[in-house]
Amino acid sequence: MKKLLLAIATFSLLVACGNESKKKDNSAAQEIIKDQVVNVYTHRHYQPDQDIFKMFEEKTGIKVKVINASADELIQKMKMEGKQSPADVLITVDAGRLSRAKDEGLLQSIESELLESSIPSHLQDADNQWFGLTKRARIIAYAKDRVKPEELSTYEDLVNTKWKGKILVRSSSNIYNQSLMASIIANDGEEAAKIWAKGIVANMARSPKGSDRDQVKAMVAGEGDLAIVNSYYIGKMLNSPDAEEVKTAQQIGLFFPNQEDRGTHINVSGAGVAKYAPNKENAILFIEYLISDEAQQVFTDANYEYPILESVEPVKDIKDWGDFKEDNLELNKLGAFNKKAVLIFDEAGWK
Repeated sequence: MKKLLLAIATFSLLVACGNESKKKDNSAAQEIIKDQVVNVYTHRHYQPDQDIFKMFEEKTGIKVKVINASADELIQKMKMEGKQSPADVLITVDAGRLSRAKDEGLLQSIESELLESSIPSHLQDADNQWFGLTKRARIIAYAKDRVKPEELSTYEDLVNTKWKGKILVRSSSNIYNQSLMASIIANDGEEAAKIWAKGIVANMARSPKGSDRDQVKAMVAGEGDLAIVNSYYIGKMLNSPDAEEVKTAQQIGLFFPNQEDRGTHINVSGAGVAKYAPNKENAILFIEYLISDEAQQVFTDANYEYPILESVEPVKDIKDWGDFKEDNLELNKLGAFNKKAVLIFDEAGWK
């Protein structure tokens, strides 16, 4: 245990020191720690994540054992396993899901000065049960041949009758939409949120279906003029091995809403230490590594997400979209207002 704690302390110091650490001897941090593991339950299914896990193994000697499934499946698995669960870390996307895991009693509060000081306070749980790893913006994509960006302004303006029959958006069962609605409840109030939901339903180009990519494809095919999507999907489409996806993405523009008031809705992918983590120290060390400069650079370069750290340079595609004002709403509120968001969707007839 002393050997492990020494490696953790040394490695945490190296992460905190950023690029300066590369100039120093980091042999202690790279010491192989025999028979050490961290069991990671992750909803994220991207190859860059696997590359980051491998980098962590090489630096610490701690083996990363991965269970990959949907967020709902992982949460249910952890509930069924109870105190016998081997899970050390839960990784999922959207603060709403992270809050659900917390509410289900599946995470624990931890102490990490590195995580608490490095991650903006509104992007981490108030009780230190989960921490944001990457950011994604929920933006408005528009058909460049039919919409001028100066016609756009806010999420709230999407209920304007000029957009009747022109809005494409996925189902209300999708957590991204639920969290967007929760942010509107938090910022504008419940009654305003009800009006917004009904207005969006009235302006839909078709009944909600498909993924964010499908909304973009439908827009380019002429089914609608606007789509509410997560920013990183556009980056992935622009760099897709599928030439048709690239061509599709090149025909749309990106608009960041609410720049004159609260800013564009931001959400995160994040991680927390499991309630009964058998390898708690390794789990904390692992999450700390995920916010190191080198891990953050892989997240943005390969998956087109915004880094959680200002010290990390976003990938070129993201930089080309320009700077924008972010909504600094405490993301705990996305979980707190999730049930109300679902009820409002149902009342509005948002399928």
